[in-house]
Amino acid sequence: MRLVASDIDGTILDREGRISERTARAFAACEAAGIAVVFVTGRPARWLTPLIDQLGHKGTVICSNGALVYDLATMSVVASQGIPRHTMLEVRDIIRGLFPESAFAAETTSEFVMDTSYAYPRHLHLLDQVRHGDVADLVTGDEVVKFMAKIEGLTPEEYFDAVAPHVGHLVSVTHSAFDVTLLEMAPLGVNKAVTLAEYAHTLGIPPEEVVAFGDMPNDVEMLSWAGEGYAMSSGHPQALAATELHAPGIEDDGVAQVLERKLAEVRRAG
Repeated sequence: MRLVASDIDGTILDREGRISERTARAFAACEAAGIAVVFVTGRPARWLTPLIDQLGHKGTVICSNGALVYDLATMSVVASQGIPRHTMLEVRDIIRGLFPESAFAAETTSEFVMDTSYAYPRHLHLLDQVRHGDVADLVTGDEVVKFMAKIEGLTPEEYFDAVAPHVGHLVSVTHSAFDVTLLEMAPLGVNKAVTLAEYAHTLGIPPEEVVAFGDMPNDVEMLSWAGEGYAMSSGHPQALAATELHAPGIEDDGVAQVLERKLAEVRRAG
């Protein structure tokens, strides 16, 4: 184990926005042992405060499902890949043709923008916090690192199954929320595993020396790529099906349990 790669939400961060002390100690012990730690998340860079406040993490974070790499030490973007604006609009039109009631939002390297209808009915508070209107008017370049489509009345799986076959040649599509039906789209060919593999390569670490943790469909590729990919027992069935290795659930500090065991193995081997 030379690199630990962990998802955040549902893997180490619970629904109350807390990371347990045991989990924090496990990550700190890894770094003290010379093991690199990188967090790999669907979150944008502006939502990384739990890592700073609760873990004191100052390293690299792979954000927006692999489309953006961020350095918490300098609070700056290291690298990003954007969806071309014309592709974003083509994807939007295809989804609207399938589900006219869909609403859209976009993450760029610097901000979040959305259709005004994206805020309804659950996110009205966003109207006072972000630019809204028509995403097509709010995005002027090729800077979108994550494009989102939201709908009511379908499960995430139903929405994904209906939409992905029609746009999968244009963007990478996934989903990662239990409580909202939301599709997350990245540039074509980009996912957590692709960017994690590039990062590991820069460190000279092969996949067999990477231990990864995740809990949702957007973690599937990463769990499959890593030498040891652990799906959280509390996670989505697709994540659990992606690997034979299952960590105890987040409520049982599953990541910490695995890391404690792996660190003990490293010490014995040393």
